[in-house]
Amino acid sequence: MAAPSCGAMTEDVGMPMGDKLILRGLKFHGFHGVKPEEKSLGQKFLVDVDAWMDLRMAGKSDLLSDTVSYTDIYRIVKEVVEGKSQDLVESVAQLIASATLRKYPQISAVRVKVGKPHVAIHGPLDYLGVEIIRYRSIDAPN
Repeated sequence: MAAPSCGAMTEDVGMPMGDKLILRGLKFHGFHGVKPEEKSLGQKFLVDVDAWMDLRMAGKSDLLSDTVSYTDIYRIVKEVVEGKSQDLVESVAQLIASATLRKYPQISAVRVKVGKPHVAIHGPLDYLGVEIIRYRSIDAPN
């Protein structure tokens, strides 16, 4: 079996492989949650994004036009997290993934992790949240 190309999914587990853009530890104040105080006071959200795409051309050319700018993905995350209130972090993650795949056809898959570090749980924790993976071939076909 040939090795998958950059940005391809592996056949055995369905996980993306290859090159990816990585955004870690993005922090925003948003108003998502099911509790009234979450909607009125808001809270901090932590977001990580991986966007799989073939980066060989950008690596060879050293041109921004041959890749997707981290700043552009950051703006999508900021717009969603600081935008319209959602009840669930699952919805926040889905909106980020959908917008990223819709806007950048060269991205084959996207992983979005959304965490809430300040939750009403008594006990030590870093954050609670969700992680989703969405694939162009399944979730945003051309």
